[in-house]
Amino acid sequence: MPPASDSPSQIALPLVPGRGGAPRRIVIGNANAHVVEALSDPSRWPYGTAVLTGPERSGKSLLGEWAAARGIAVIDGADRWDEDALFHRWNAGQEGGSRAGEPLLLIADRQPWDIALPDLASRLGGSLQLQIGAPDDAMAAQLIEAMAEQRGLTLAEGAADYLVPRAERSFAALERLVATIDRISLERQVPATMSVWRAALEAMHGPEQGRLI
Repeated sequence: MPPASDSPSQIALPLVPGRGGAPRRIVIGNANAHVVEALSDPSRWPYGTAVLTGPERSGKSLLGEWAAARGIAVIDGADRWDEDALFHRWNAGQEGGSRAGEPLLLIADRQPWDIALPDLASRLGGSLQLQIGAPDDAMAAQLIEAMAEQRGLTLAEGAADYLVPRAERSFAALERLVATIDRISLERQVPATMSVWRAALEAMHGPEQGRLI
């Protein structure tokens, strides 16, 4: 994978477009650049296995779909699998058969993922651990723009500069913020300008939030 300075800020997925007709995209930033880099070269994974965790709405499943398109076997929601079945699946990839040598990505929603079966816990504990973090300001700005594009929502100039310092710094909260802006803009039948951004912040966090500097 190219160095971070030369890396694209987004990966387009060849999947069904969203409501606005734009392709679904993975925004790359401080929170997930290391994950994208690791998924790009599974030959370095211990035991050919990686475990991906991260906060709600952080794009784990999208990254899994991107990895699957690159020939990686993916189990999304691995923490909801029967542990014996998951242990046998891991062994199948190690011992031979049709999946021998195929890299395996396990995606888990629970943080931490507490595994009761000792053999499975030891195997996965020795695998590559990948965790998506919280977005910084630069990534939050990119996420707001990408989420708006996905919804077919046109934000007036300066939206990210206004919203990022006032928004809760999490993937789920940023997604709710853009959805709220979209809803208010549609309800009022007005463009998504500062008055709508402020109303969305106030709807989510109270009247003072929209005025904070």
